[in-house]
Amino acid sequence: MYYLGIDVGGTNIVSGVVDENNNIISKAKAKTNVPTTPERFADDLAATVFSALGEANITLDDVPWVGIGCPGTVNRETGIIEFANNLYFRDLHLRELMEERLSGKTVILENDANAAAYGEYMAGALKGATNAIAITLGTGLGGGIIINHKIYSGSNFAGAEIGHTVIVTDGKPCTCGRNGCWESYASATGLIKITKEHMMNTPKNSPIWDLVDGDIEKVNGRTAFDAMRAGDALGKSAVDEYIKYLGVGLTNIVNIFQPDIICVGGGISNEGDALIVPLKEFVDKEQYANTSTKQPIICKALLGNDAGIIGAAFLGVQDQMQ
Repeated sequence: MYYLGIDVGGTNIVSGVVDENNNIISKAKAKTNVPTTPERFADDLAATVFSALGEANITLDDVPWVGIGCPGTVNRETGIIEFANNLYFRDLHLRELMEERLSGKTVILENDANAAAYGEYMAGALKGATNAIAITLGTGLGGGIIINHKIYSGSNFAGAEIGHTVIVTDGKPCTCGRNGCWESYASATGLIKITKEHMMNTPKNSPIWDLVDGDIEKVNGRTAFDAMRAGDALGKSAVDEYIKYLGVGLTNIVNIFQPDIICVGGGISNEGDALIVPLKEFVDKEQYANTSTKQPIICKALLGNDAGIIGAAFLGVQDQMQ
């Protein structure tokens, strides 16, 4: 049995054929050409589908459906992307456009972060859980929620935007228009800003400056952690502040959902125990049910960039459970 999933990002579109053992056996990639017309966008997606199928030496007849994970408010019932700011679309009838191009094959849409969480649930760090949450620490802070084995997206399909919960009243501005969002502090972008703030208050003879050749614009999401490992107190203070903000938001999520497990993905998750261990200690201490005999597991996500493809490919499995 084969499945096909499409992971739509602001930069790239990637289609993949997945076998029944959760292995991606072929991929096809294209640039995300936006802004563009709905028709051209659907053409680009369809082209990657046929390329991935050809690479796997199968046809559309060999897959039961095509799943698509796409940024924005994605109405799974109607097949319409109601709003996707990074793709410059409103009310995009993507399911209809894709089914026209795929000879009537069933197309299932889902938000990209939800699809990635479902991928981790089906084949990664969240496998076997009943209630689980995946967060991704990238340019923004994305999240997906699994409740009773199913994706939770709210009554209007705009749920799980956990990065846009406020953790600092009147805090730093967020791209969503609010101030103090969790994303502004705990994304990779937030970590870079925190690191720069610490560096601006420190003489340039501090070791952390050597890591960026004296150029603050070279700071990235690894800089503070690298400095901390090198014994730089400034690096440690930046990491500690970042983990505090990440932990505050994660504690809020735990207090609301009390999931079995939370996995953390995105580039910062590659810091491994340097991130996960103090983060878990913070949440264990701060969460309301800290005396409970059952505590949420906090771990690193396992699937990386493949989570979205695998999750999209298996979206129809959830429908079969209903």
